[in-house]
Amino acid sequence: MNSAKENLSGYQSDSSNTAPQPAAFPASRYALFFGLAIAGGALDLWSKEVVFRWRGLPGTQDVHWIIEGYFGIETAVNIGAVFGLGAGQGLMFAAISVIAAVAIVAWLFFFQAARSSWLTFALGCITGGIIGNLYDRLGFWWEPGLPDQWQSGVRDWILWQASEQWKWPNFNIADSLLVTGAIMLLIQSFFFPPPPLNEPAGTVSPDDDTAAPTEGPKPASS
Repeated sequence: MNSAKENLSGYQSDSSNTAPQPAAFPASRYALFFGLAIAGGALDLWSKEVVFRWRGLPGTQDVHWIIEGYFGIETAVNIGAVFGLGAGQGLMFAAISVIAAVAIVAWLFFFQAARSSWLTFALGCITGGIIGNLYDRLGFWWEPGLPDQWQSGVRDWILWQASEQWKWPNFNIADSLLVTGAIMLLIQSFFFPPPPLNEPAGTVSPDDDTAAPTEGPKPASS
C-alpha cells in the first residue's frame, strides 16, 4: 500500500519531499546594513574631527589644494540643508533625519525590502550619512565660544570646483554617502521597477536575490 496520503483532487501530500521555504531575507542583510551605517557614520565623524583639528575653523586658513584649482580641503559649517537652504532650522532637519532613519529600518526589515542586496546597500549608505550629519545637527561637536548659529550646523571640508566661478558647495563624507545611496535608489527605480499589480504570484523580481522557485503539488502515484 502506498504510504503517502491521497486527497480527492488526485494529488498526494508527501512531507518528506517538501522543500523548506526560504527565509524572507538572509541574516547577512543585517550585517550589511548596520555595518555600512555604523562604519559610514564613524568614518564621517572621524574625518571631520581630524580635518577641523588640522585646518582649524572656517576662514582661519587658506584652501589646502590636492589638485590645484579643482579639488582641495577647506573647512566650512553649513547651518542649513542642501546648498545652505533652511538656515537656522537645524533641529527641524534633525527631527526629519530621525524619522527617515526609523522609516528606513522599517522598510528594510519589517516590509522586507532587505530581500534586495542592492536596496540594503543603498539604504545602509543613506543611514550612514544620516548618522554623521545628525551628530552635528544635535550640536555634539559645538563648544562654548563658537558662533551660536553653528550649534546645529554641519561641518564640511571637501572642496570641489571647476573654476573660481563654478564652485560646488563644500561637503563631507556623510553627504557623499547620502548622494551615493540616492543614486542607487534612482537606478533601482529606473532599471528594477516593482512588478505590476497583476503579475502572477511567485514571480521573482529582478532585484530579489533571495527568492527561490517553489514546487507545485505532486500528482499521486498510480
